[in-house]
Amino acid sequence: MLVNCVAYQDGRKLGDIPKADISDYVKRPECFVWVALKDPEPGELLEMQAEFELHELAIEDAMSGHQRPKIEEYGNSLFTVLKVPQLRDGELGELGELDLFVGPNYVLSVRHGTEPGFQAVRDRAEAEPGLLRVGAGFVFYALMDNVVDRYFPMVDRLEVQLEAIEERIFTAKSHRANIEELYALKHQLMVMRHCVEPLIEVVHKLYGGRVPQVCQGVQEYFRDIYDHLLRVSTQLDGLRDMVITALSVNLSMINMDSTDVTRRLAAYAALVAVPTLIAGVYGMNFKHMPGLNEPWGYPAAIGLMVVIDLFLLRRFRKIGWL
Repeated sequence: MLVNCVAYQDGRKLGDIPKADISDYVKRPECFVWVALKDPEPGELLEMQAEFELHELAIEDAMSGHQRPKIEEYGNSLFTVLKVPQLRDGELGELGELDLFVGPNYVLSVRHGTEPGFQAVRDRAEAEPGLLRVGAGFVFYALMDNVVDRYFPMVDRLEVQLEAIEERIFTAKSHRANIEELYALKHQLMVMRHCVEPLIEVVHKLYGGRVPQVCQGVQEYFRDIYDHLLRVSTQLDGLRDMVITALSVNLSMINMDSTDVTRRLAAYAALVAVPTLIAGVYGMNFKHMPGLNEPWGYPAAIGLMVVIDLFLLRRFRKIGWL
């Protein structure tokens, strides 16, 4: 579905143009065209390929979708894949994808399963004619910056989830539920790392060394994106270490609870063993046993059981076993 097809010249918007006129505007050295597609059909992408003269390998990747984050050069143009995290019922849901085709005089953005869109980016770019005059390079930066900025709330939400689980580790007994949530959180961290890590190295090439033609003049802006990616990566590394620590602590709490149960069972077993031992001895019915034929023998045996059990009960409570 075609969302926008707009031509720009000298930092100002000329207006919406029909798709058939794209190639004419692209040929003008002072103009560039910005086209946005959402979940396009293969035929629409082939139409854009003909208008922008896009590389067939890049079009093939955009058609198939589900690509890893990357930036590839095809002559004087770039093909970029960005993963866009999205929330579903308060959780990190299925990742959307944004494919960008960027050339000297054009930007083609293709969204796959991504909501919300990038109208705010277009409004921002049109509000800064001085930067928009740079052309496709600034639009490329603005779109990438918007995607990277969406990573920060996701990471903050994951951090809040981890803090909530950590509180329950020491205040609740639902250790199994804690482990399940920690593993789910670890999976979400892994998904976010797969969004961020591949971009760090390739974004560095957009402002340092041999800078692609379309990025010349806005290198410092891509350096800012690189810094943001490093910040997100550092946060994710810290959260991963904290999740591993939380898992270890949770397992330690389970072991401590198991040890506590074992101590209690051992204490109760000792309380039962003493009467059993005494009753078992007298149950052997030997002829010569203390108090066997005396009227006080039975009360004395019962009393001995009670006294020893009371002593053990007091002792176990003192050392914290009961």
